[in-house]
Amino acid sequence: MKYRHAILIILLVIIIDQVSKVYIKTHFYYGEEVNVLGTWFRLHFIENEGMAFGMKLSEAATGKLILTLFRLVAVVFGFFLLKKFVKKGYHKGLIICGSLILAGALGNLIDSIFYGLIFTESTFHIAQMVPWGQGYGKMFYGRVVDMLYFPIVDIILPTWVPIWGGKPFSFFDPVFNIADTAISGGVITLLVFQKKFMQAPGTQPGNETTTVK
Repeated sequence: MKYRHAILIILLVIIIDQVSKVYIKTHFYYGEEVNVLGTWFRLHFIENEGMAFGMKLSEAATGKLILTLFRLVAVVFGFFLLKKFVKKGYHKGLIICGSLILAGALGNLIDSIFYGLIFTESTFHIAQMVPWGQGYGKMFYGRVVDMLYFPIVDIILPTWVPIWGGKPFSFFDPVFNIADTAISGGVITLLVFQKKFMQAPGTQPGNETTTVK
């Protein structure tokens, strides 16, 4: 598998991720929800300050800056590592998974670096794109747009259930985006097939060292 193929995967994921985020950001009120397939797949617009699935490193602004800078360093190193794997002829499954993870990280990094500069606030109005630097925040302090919501189970537990009886129960609660999906898909696939994907170059039948182009 050639390096340019990995770059194409990354570009495709980023384009889909960014188009979906810009559409949601400029067409939905914050918190607006639309059913797509019944009630178990919904578009639900929220934003988060931190990591995948709305997790946070810290409530402080410095935590947000540290996370964004860490992502930036990780993405730069990721491109270097991915090119190295391709050059050494690692399994194409590893290259694809690495490309997905890298694309997801870069997709969310774009939000964190630039969205505060080019979008107005979404809290009270539908956001609009504005000239550079006239947005709701500074560089590196943008919020990540999430919209995919799959509350597959959303019920009130029977009263006979110990402790939680009569209380609402839902699964799956986190709201996420295409970038998060790419990261999760790449990581899970890599974990499942790690013995096959992580074999040293030259140990796989028919495997040949690939020239980077």
